[in-house]
Amino acid sequence: MKRLSTWFVVLFAALVTYSEGYAQDGTAVAQGPYFGQKPPGLIPEAFAPGVVSTQGWEISGVFSPDMKEFYLIREVEVAGNLEQQFIVFEYNNNAWTENVISTRVGQPFIAPDGKTMHLGKRYKERIEGGWSEIKSLGSPFEELRIMRLTSSASGTYVFDEATQDGNGLLRYSRLVGGAREAPQPLPEVINTGRWNAHPFIAPDESYILWDGQRNSPVRNADLFVSFRQPDGSWGEAIKMGDEINTEESESGARVTPDGKYLFFNRMVERATDNIDIYWVDAKVIENLRPKP
Repeated sequence: MKRLSTWFVVLFAALVTYSEGYAQDGTAVAQGPYFGQKPPGLIPEAFAPGVVSTQGWEISGVFSPDMKEFYLIREVEVAGNLEQQFIVFEYNNNAWTENVISTRVGQPFIAPDGKTMHLGKRYKERIEGGWSEIKSLGSPFEELRIMRLTSSASGTYVFDEATQDGNGLLRYSRLVGGAREAPQPLPEVINTGRWNAHPFIAPDESYILWDGQRNSPVRNADLFVSFRQPDGSWGEAIKMGDEINTEESESGARVTPDGKYLFFNRMVERATDNIDIYWVDAKVIENLRPKP
């Protein structure tokens, strides 16, 4: 009887732990804004451990502008095979619930006006009750291997190009007179080095974040920032500090719609392919802005 009671206690504790962490579809997994997490300072921390950041592989966590949806890509084991799933956490009645949308369809980014979800060279439009079917941006975007596309409040696209040799360009495309201009490469101060990818343009276009490899003997991505200059040009690439960039890889930087926090992906353990989503106070960006 004593052994049976002990086994029951252990089983109950395990069930409680599971319910507070990675949960099945539709199950409430956390409460409060930002999943009830204590805001970080200037030292990055894993975001929502056990709920968002697990022992597996998670990337591309982004909030909707109203902060009531959080999208990410997670790798899970399904029927003995690894599968990358498109996940959404939704915030209602002070609680977050998790659902699987589909298998991976691109790296999500929601435009500042909340009306468009970009998925690389594809997108969805906000409709009553959710999102439209996936649509194509069409030519010339369709011909490019875009991993991630972000947009500013004025509609400027900034996006990458996936290549086998790491020499793809970061490009931009503006709305001029209501018409979309042809993509153009960003300047050499940004397109230097190799494996430049996953850009993020600030809503006001005052800076661009991205990851790439420069002056490193091994392939490990670091995060960089370039600030818009008074004459409209882009300033020299600034490598973010040692608190952000480690000996492993950091990638996919993005800032929350309220401007408070910088989110990014960090390789936590290469042997197990454990990538987590980290967050840090967005002041780390302004602290790098050159003083006049």
